[in-house]
Amino acid sequence: MAIESPARRQRARFGRIPLRALRREAAERALAFAVEAGASGAEELEDEVGIHWILYAPAAAAAAVRAAAERGLAGEGSLGAWRDEPEVDWRERWKRGLGPIEISPRLRLRPPFAPAGSDPARELVIEPGQAFGTGGHASTWLALAGLDRWRERGARPARVLDLGTGSGVLALAALRLFPDARAVACDLDPLACPAARANARRNGLSARLALFTGGVAALARARVFDCVVANLLRRELEPELAALAARAAAGACAVFSGLLEREAEPLAQALRRCGFARPEPLARGDADGERWIALLARRLA
Repeated sequence: MAIESPARRQRARFGRIPLRALRREAAERALAFAVEAGASGAEELEDEVGIHWILYAPAAAAAAVRAAAERGLAGEGSLGAWRDEPEVDWRERWKRGLGPIEISPRLRLRPPFAPAGSDPARELVIEPGQAFGTGGHASTWLALAGLDRWRERGARPARVLDLGTGSGVLALAALRLFPDARAVACDLDPLACPAARANARRNGLSARLALFTGGVAALARARVFDCVVANLLRRELEPELAALAARAAAGACAVFSGLLEREAEPLAQALRRCGFARPEPLARGDADGERWIALLARRLA
């Protein structure tokens, strides 16, 4: 077993200890003992031979954690050498995977810490935060692409409704794509409207966006829209379809995203029952291999 100098261990504030066990029960017992001795937690790694975990612990508790884990293993596994964990500025680390997102020649999203593009008129600056919707997830990307598809086809809505607005990204994208439009955006999550309002200010679009916490039922029945967009899970979207259809003007364009591939056809049938023409699907896969669908539809007269 490798031994590190006391001086080096004092410099390291945090570290890891590999653990291998013959049985899961032994690994779990070792983890329980290690946590009681001061370990912060563990990560299980994929391994075809035995159980392979990494124990994480403060440097000051390293010796106690190792001794406790060995007692827990009771001869049914082994511990590797302590490894220092490098100091990480998590305020900066989480930003690494968040760069600009290209939707089309007409629309580009970026976080505020990413460099601006050559054409600010096509950009939206969206602050990643607690509210869902930065454009990175396949369902959000599809909703944005759906709005862009309507713009490419010549749609010019004056009144946009964004149901489940999250960060406000879809409503703001509609305002960027349709310069003469005004938007109403709503969400049941009380965190969403402040986030969307801040993003609207960041993009100079506050004057054209109205926000409220609530659902479609809170809108006046006489209020109708030329464009409706919703990025919601099917179980959230389907109960709202009739109310959405009632507030979509004849000929209104619509984008419904947040659907897995197997859910698209049942939702398409529900849309037709609510007075929409047969929807057109857009598809995109995600990093986990799931295939997501957005449906583009016109409201019939």
